[in-house]
Amino acid sequence: MAENTNAQTQREELHKTIWNIADSLRGAIDGWEFKSYILCSIFYRYISENLCNYINKLQFDAGVEGFDFAKLSDEEANDEGVKNQMVAEKGYYILPSQLFVNVARKAAEDDNLNETLSKVFAAIEATAQGTPSEDAFKGLFSDFAVNNSQLGNSVSKRNELIAKVLVAIRDLDLGSTFEDHSIDAFGDAYEFLMKMYASGAGKSGGEFFTPQEVSEILARIVMLGQKNLKTIYDPACGSGSLLLKAAKLAPNKEDLHFYGQEINPTTYNLCRINMFLHNINFANFDIQLEDTLHKPQHLGMRFDGIVSNPPYSIPWDGDANAILINDERYAPAGVLAPKTKADLAFTMHMLYHLAETGTAAIVEFPGVLYRGGAEKQIRKYLVDNNYVDAIIQLPANLFFGVSIATCIIVLKKSAKKDNSILFLDASNLFKKEGNKNRMMPEHQDAVVNAIADRKDEQYFTKLVPCDDVAKNDYNLSVSSYVEKEVIKEEIDIEKVNADINDLMAKAVKLNDEINKIIAEL
Repeated sequence: MAENTNAQTQREELHKTIWNIADSLRGAIDGWEFKSYILCSIFYRYISENLCNYINKLQFDAGVEGFDFAKLSDEEANDEGVKNQMVAEKGYYILPSQLFVNVARKAAEDDNLNETLSKVFAAIEATAQGTPSEDAFKGLFSDFAVNNSQLGNSVSKRNELIAKVLVAIRDLDLGSTFEDHSIDAFGDAYEFLMKMYASGAGKSGGEFFTPQEVSEILARIVMLGQKNLKTIYDPACGSGSLLLKAAKLAPNKEDLHFYGQEINPTTYNLCRINMFLHNINFANFDIQLEDTLHKPQHLGMRFDGIVSNPPYSIPWDGDANAILINDERYAPAGVLAPKTKADLAFTMHMLYHLAETGTAAIVEFPGVLYRGGAEKQIRKYLVDNNYVDAIIQLPANLFFGVSIATCIIVLKKSAKKDNSILFLDASNLFKKEGNKNRMMPEHQDAVVNAIADRKDEQYFTKLVPCDDVAKNDYNLSVSSYVEKEVIKEEIDIEKVNADINDLMAKAVKLNDEINKIIAEL
């Protein structure tokens, strides 16, 4: 227990330090715009130290003591065999002069720091070109814009600020060896910063970050009963928090392969960086940049687990595009999601890509549960084919920029145990922290355990046959099936009467005093 408490204290201190650094350095630049410089610097330091430690350990194991790759000259390190080996195993190679520690050490005196970094980033990406890791590294540093005028009105001013960022990240205590705790520290620092940036960005930040407690619920639900989970997919992966929560909880992380698609270039980069910082090898993830609904990059693949928090009620082509009604993902429902609300288009896309024995857990806008028209027709298809395993009503105000109470739809195919849907009301399972609500570990446990048990519990869960849902016009709102507990306050009549008598006595006394004052006047 003491060790856990100490680790928590260290984590909180790291969080406080890193946020103070990030917030103080940005100056007049908006925090959300400045995040790329902090996050990319952390990534640059990580891959530099990761490579250095790996090579140093290989040398140590070979009997070479005191070897330090960072102190070699570029000529000594520019060995084609070593380079090829590192690219094959790590996905990239960095010459000693290009390592973070060496660039940061000279940053304050480097009048051409902007050019130095541009060349370093281009060189790192170039080592992966033409290799299996090319897609994982291509454009990773594109958001680190060294000549951004917002950093300063001259090259020297911009370089001065960038140098301060590099030095501040260099001086952060993120651990000494990757075999020990530094991987967790890098990943933890990254996730904390994403949370803080998303919180400050409000509505826009919600696209990039799903609260950890919601991510945990989705991942745990997907893993229930899965004995051979090999693939995890998120077609709207954002910064990758959902995929990485699955990685953290999975017992066989080394065997898992992660797939994702993202439409926003900045978020796409953040997701790939996030993968590396959590020690996911490039060979184990495939993150693509493209519009999922119109240009799916993993079409036809089937995944053991799908976790997703797709954007709410965004517009899409819908029936304005005659090709979509024949798309194998959407055609089975016989109707397309409305042009103004693509929520169920994402749902149909995920159902199509779900393995027969897999589970999908999707955060949804609550309107998809009860709206009519095309959305009702899609719900009818899902219910009649027994694909809906559970509906979970979440508390309000969990997400950044979204105060409404969202829900989770759990989908299964042949893995369903029955021909019913479990409705679960978790709307009261939260603790208020600041201006947001949080689902604590005990709340998360209650939800996951209820999904596993699939039993009725008054005011909490209701297992409803699909036929009954059909009779209820395919309404999937939890409130239509789970009774709300009405809590009546007990009233002490004797105390109430005593309070009334006391008030009346005070009123009589006050009235007498007022009459005396009037008489004196």
